[in-house]
Amino acid sequence: MPATYHFQTVKHLVHGAGSLDQLSAKLELLDTPVTRVVLVTQNAMHRLGVTERVIAQLQAANISVHMLDNVEIEPTLENIERVFREDVAPHAPDALIAIGGGSVLDAAKLFAVMLTNDTPLRDLLGIDKVKFPGKPMVLVPTTSGTGSEVTPNAIVTLPDEELKIGVVSRHLLPTLVLLDALLTLSLPKPITAATGMDAFTHSLESFISTKANPVSDAFALESMRLISGSIVTAYEHPDHIEARGDMLLGSMYGGLALTAAGTAAVHALAYPLGGKFHVTHGVANAMLLPHVMAFNLDSCAPRLKRAACACGVAQPTDSDDVAAHKLIAQISQWTQRLNIPQNLREFGVGEEHLADMAVAASKVTRLMANNPKPLTLAEIEQLYRCLLP
Repeated sequence: MPATYHFQTVKHLVHGAGSLDQLSAKLELLDTPVTRVVLVTQNAMHRLGVTERVIAQLQAANISVHMLDNVEIEPTLENIERVFREDVAPHAPDALIAIGGGSVLDAAKLFAVMLTNDTPLRDLLGIDKVKFPGKPMVLVPTTSGTGSEVTPNAIVTLPDEELKIGVVSRHLLPTLVLLDALLTLSLPKPITAATGMDAFTHSLESFISTKANPVSDAFALESMRLISGSIVTAYEHPDHIEARGDMLLGSMYGGLALTAAGTAAVHALAYPLGGKFHVTHGVANAMLLPHVMAFNLDSCAPRLKRAACACGVAQPTDSDDVAAHKLIAQISQWTQRLNIPQNLREFGVGEEHLADMAVAASKVTRLMANNPKPLTLAEIEQLYRCLLP
């Protein structure tokens, strides 16, 4: 555990079913006059009537709205730049509002700082390269997975490098977050599964991270407790509002945990799968999680035991190793019950790809450095090979 640690998060967070209806009233928390906004969203929000409700709210408050829904599901750097150039910059918004999944929220974060920083987006990739605060943001997540609404991170895909990479800056933190579980009731089951396991991965990796600290531990343990108790119910009973609410809170706590401690090897290995083979981020994390934890076990068994106890799958009287194995077994059972793929061949991955993928994953040093156990290229290849039955 580091001798000192730093934590920073959003300025205002509003939680509760139906809280989206308070959006226009809560804009006063942005501490700046708002007369023009860009609303970043996705097609599903149109079909559900959410954007219509939001636009009506804003227009009733005499706020001009430009809506865009052309951010890709796994946005590339080029997609972000094009949408910014064509749909964001010309409207010179006072603030940005994003309602959607992690890609939508990440895009809005990038748009906000691109409006106030002349630096090309590619030059912002990495840590602390954003010089100036962005325009105020309101983020409203509609999935229970990324925790993007409370993190200083935004992920983009670089097709030319077959990799995903992040912009990490305190200036990506929004001013206001609304957590409304009603917006997650319509999530399709595959998205519920993938995003839910993504959130659990955030928490577990943050808990075993070399940068784990008392702040991240508190958020990570509560996140794992909430998610472990609700993910199957949310998947099998999509309209269960209590389970959906616990998943949304668990996801948010996971975002706070990774903000304070960072994720590790699971995420590093997932990035080449998304960049080259277009495996969605949550699915990639869920597939890799039990195998990476089994690899890490001998270096963090006491931590895995604490996580297992928080999830209710182990008892304090269990040995560290027994409890850790129970947790890994539970993760594998979840992925099966949630129908998450377990074979990378389904995505076109073959043995011949493993060496290049291992090199790409090893270059994600920002995350690899957080893993409690170093990985050689051969060990990374073997972890991928576990998913090539």
